[in-house]
Amino acid sequence: MKDSVVWFSERLERDLRVSRWGHWGTPVLLFPTAGGDADEVERMGIISTVWPLIEAGRVKLYSVDSVAGRAWIEGGHSTEYCCLLQNRFDECMYREVVPHIRRDCRSETVEIVTAGASLGAFNAVSSMCRHPDVFAAAIGMSGTYDYSRFCHDGFTMDLFYSSPLHYLPGLGDGEQLHLLRQRFALLTYVGGRWEDPEETWRMAGVLGSKQVPNRVVGWGSEYDHDWPAWRAMLPIYLDEML
Repeated sequence: MKDSVVWFSERLERDLRVSRWGHWGTPVLLFPTAGGDADEVERMGIISTVWPLIEAGRVKLYSVDSVAGRAWIEGGHSTEYCCLLQNRFDECMYREVVPHIRRDCRSETVEIVTAGASLGAFNAVSSMCRHPDVFAAAIGMSGTYDYSRFCHDGFTMDLFYSSPLHYLPGLGDGEQLHLLRQRFALLTYVGGRWEDPEETWRMAGVLGSKQVPNRVVGWGSEYDHDWPAWRAMLPIYLDEML
């Protein structure tokens, strides 16, 4: 029950693929990990774990190619280029992917839940923070929220305005913050290998300092920063939230 569409994004200067599973339910935009494509979530078993929710018509799940994420990890690009592409990726989600999802859902006003793991969690939380007018909630699993670690030759304003850890503390009262305080972020971390839980707590602290509702859930040391943990997490929290 998968449908995929591809179009050329002038913002990204390349083709972008969006895959969808399900026909009814709350739209969930699931961002892949750093090097993933739109079908990564299917190959890694996420779709099968949330299939009961999809089959019941509670969730309509979408995923996209991780264009910016690939640039960060594949090397050979300047920090300036990666930061610019990250900002364009966000703009593409808002200006191209959101309208596509709304057309597919036959609603110009339907709100979307975001989710993602590792670098995908950054995109999930960042999308909600930057665009609370369309994204109702975010599920960030084992998030990598501080992209400055990848900026070996300087930090740019493109990344600053993409990163909630950096721009959110200075966000003043206004429509964006007013809407954001009506949203919700669920952040999870694991106690096993390859993860720093402190990064999740930093993200939660910034959200809390701006009175943005959020909850942090820690999983035990038997779970590593890897797909088995995320396959276990996502169906639980989608079921709770939707």
